[in-house]
Amino acid sequence: MSGQARTNVKAYGSSLMFHNPLSTTIVDMRIRLAELSDAAAIAEIYNYEVLSGVATFDLVPKSLEEQRDWLRDRLGVLPCIVAVDDEVVVGWACLSKYRDRPAYRTSVENSVYVHPDHQGRGVGNLLMSELVKLADEHGFHATFARIAGDNPASVALHAKYDFQLVGVEKEVGRKFGRWLDITVMQRLTPKD
Repeated sequence: MSGQARTNVKAYGSSLMFHNPLSTTIVDMRIRLAELSDAAAIAEIYNYEVLSGVATFDLVPKSLEEQRDWLRDRLGVLPCIVAVDDEVVVGWACLSKYRDRPAYRTSVENSVYVHPDHQGRGVGNLLMSELVKLADEHGFHATFARIAGDNPASVALHAKYDFQLVGVEKEVGRKFGRWLDITVMQRLTPKD
């Protein structure tokens, strides 16, 4: 693993315009590195899933200070990025350590969360596109996705970026009175 921070950051702060084929609107959105001031927006998006979804197995919402501490740890090769639409954070994504043991240091796990009011607008696609580039540029060999519950949209999004199904962990979590599976997908960085 190179362990180097991204050197070409021109894309951050630039406007990305795309057409949503499901509507007649053109969306103007920016992808940039998350800042400490984004902690409240990131917590709001994440805590929605904690309280009403199964994308995370957390059961207790994060406080603003916990989210700030988490963001402080997202520097260098394990960044957090945000999608901003009209100065509002509408989604975020990050890379995290896959496991603590040193031999896993060339592998990461990804996370992508989109505000419920902005799902289906291509936000996840923009975040995933940038996250895959970051994983490759930072020298990670394998990126894992652990998709909780029945989430065909997330499986399809990951498949679009060459993630392959590794397997399904049956009934490994329990939330809202039901057992939940984890779909594990993996992407290997293409060889040059």
